[in-house]
Amino acid sequence: MSNSGGRFAPYKNVLTAISKRAGTPLPSLIVSFAILRVGERVVNAVALQQDGSIDDQYWVNTRLRSWVDEGEQWAGRVGRRYGIFGFEKGKVVDQTQTSELSGKLAGDVANAVLAYGAVKALLPVRIGLSLYLSPMFSRTVVEPIRLGGLRLLERRPKSM
Repeated sequence: MSNSGGRFAPYKNVLTAISKRAGTPLPSLIVSFAILRVGERVVNAVALQQDGSIDDQYWVNTRLRSWVDEGEQWAGRVGRRYGIFGFEKGKVVDQTQTSELSGKLAGDVANAVLAYGAVKALLPVRIGLSLYLSPMFSRTVVEPIRLGGLRLLERRPKSM
C-alpha cells in the first residue's frame, strides 16, 4: 500500500490549487502568510497598550480568568527560569509563596499575563485574517519584491 505522492501529497495538492486560484506561486504565498502572522503580532502588542472594555458575560469572565491564571503560571515559570519579571533565577517556589505571589503581580508580570490572554483570545481571528489577506499581500508585495530580486540577479523567473 504505497502512496505515489507521499504522506503530504493531499496537502500539496490543496496548496497548489490555492496557489493557482490566487495567481501566485506557492512559496510566495507561504512567505506572505508568514509575514502577515508576524505583522499581526506587532498589532497585538500595540493593541494591548489601548484600554478597552471587557464584556461582563459569565463565560467571558470565566475564560479570561483561566487565561490569566495560565499566564500567571507561565510568567512565574519563565521568570524563575531566566531571572526576569522580578523573580530570582532558579529559585524554587513552594505553594505558600505561590499563593502570596498571585495577589501581588508586578507591572511586568501583569503585562505578560495580559499579552498571554489576548493572544489566546484573538487566535482564531488572527489566523483567519492572515489566510484571507495572504493572496492579496503575495500579489502586491511579495511577488514584486521577488521578481525585482531576480531581475537584479539577472535570472529568469520561473512561471507558475
